[in-house]
Amino acid sequence: MRKLTKILTFTLLVVVMMTMFTTMVKAADDTVGQLFNTQASNTEGLVNVGGNIVSVITTIGIIVAVIVLLVLGIKYMMGSAAEKAEYKKTMIPYLVGAVLIFGASAIAKAVIAMTGSLTAG
Repeated sequence: MRKLTKILTFTLLVVVMMTMFTTMVKAADDTVGQLFNTQASNTEGLVNVGGNIVSVITTIGIIVAVIVLLVLGIKYMMGSAAEKAEYKKTMIPYLVGAVLIFGASAIAKAVIAMTGSLTAG
């Protein structure tokens, strides 16, 4: 079970790192812009609103993650041996949730950046 947990943790860490360090590539011709006619539509406002929403969700996620980590840490330090084992079990869903929040916001920011580059070009 511990080996499986280590493998899953490592895999999730690699996936998060890969999504955080994505690069954007744009082709020399504007085929995508011609297909979707992005020059004719005004989507800059939508991209800005999407970026603001993702920023707010990421900020709230960071604040909640830090508060929950503080509470779990204090309870872990003050608890008995049986309580410490129970808190260790509750930290796994916390870590999964934190990875999902940060991974999802990184993916959303990458999508917003890609759509922004499509509308700018």
